[in-house]
Amino acid sequence: MVAVQSFQHGYSIMRLGLATAILVMLPALAQAWDTPARGSSDRRAMMDAMRPIAEWNLGAPVEFVVRDLRVAGNAGFASVQPQRPGGSQIDISTTPLVLRDGQDPAWLDGTWMQALLTKQGKTWVVVHSAIGATDVWYADARFCPQWGAVIPEVC
Repeated sequence: MVAVQSFQHGYSIMRLGLATAILVMLPALAQAWDTPARGSSDRRAMMDAMRPIAEWNLGAPVEFVVRDLRVAGNAGFASVQPQRPGGSQIDISTTPLVLRDGQDPAWLDGTWMQALLTKQGKTWVVVHSAIGATDVWYADARFCPQWGAVIPEVC
């Protein structure tokens, strides 16, 4: 009987220890990034950093529908759908990306744009980006040291 009680006591202590460890780790497992609010200076600056790249490749003017926007410290990630002001879709076959650069529209996933950004002072700068990517190009270990907090699902 004593051995059984000792085992149960040890088991209870182990369960308590495991529960405590989980509670201590929960904050670390929580989301490490924030989404800049509409109208915020960070959100506006990130869109302004991406706009020249989008307009160079898709033609001007463009506005963005934000699918995902993440900031952690000086690291940023954006996934946006460029469109014409007022909501008109961009015909990829008539864009500079196709007409000037010779991209085959059949090999593009529309006009979706993703970008990895860094904040320098109050300015956001696009470091890596893609338009019409058919894969998750940012799922590359070399991006994890700088952008891992904003793309944790691939780092």
